[in-house]
Amino acid sequence: MTTLVHETAPPLVLASQSPFRRAMMEKAGLVFATDAARVDEDEIKRAMQAEGASAADVAIKLAESKARRVAPRHPGAIVIGSDQMLDCNGVWFDKPVDRAHAMAHLQALAGKTHRLETAAVAFRNGTRVWHHVEAARLTMRPLEAAFIERYLDAAGENAYLSVGAYQLEGLGAQLFSRVDGDFFTILGLPLLPLLGFLRANGVVPD
Repeated sequence: MTTLVHETAPPLVLASQSPFRRAMMEKAGLVFATDAARVDEDEIKRAMQAEGASAADVAIKLAESKARRVAPRHPGAIVIGSDQMLDCNGVWFDKPVDRAHAMAHLQALAGKTHRLETAAVAFRNGTRVWHHVEAARLTMRPLEAAFIERYLDAAGENAYLSVGAYQLEGLGAQLFSRVDGDFFTILGLPLLPLLGFLRANGVVPD
């Protein structure tokens, strides 16, 4: 695999177990380690929702919590945390846990426009050194129950891997009538702003 990283660059760590974020960074030529953070995402969401926080604020908090948790294990490294929130008319959606849950998600989103708020945060030596949050708007076309059943049959367990029960880069493209926003942001990582931060900090060449 071709890489684009300075030999003297500080180590880079992705504080996530997401195969999609890992694949995006690998394909962009980055060299990094992965160290998944253990944080209580549900508790963070409940607490912030009770405080009236926005989905964007929650995405940043989740990303920061992951990077902050992992950073002490990697002194000197740049640790990247990232997370995503789906907001449809004030209702927040999570990854479905089973087929019935995925069916309910798609029925609720069908015919509506929702927002994906995707955040990334970088920590180094215990300090937050960068953050970015970006939104995308996606309009799902009206869907008949029979079509959703066929879609879930074809998608299989992949439907449970992403918030909203779809993967835009695959079969999920058939669910939408309009998409406004950066492709990488929709997949779960604001990759272009992240690369800009890494270039500014000497991790990748300019």
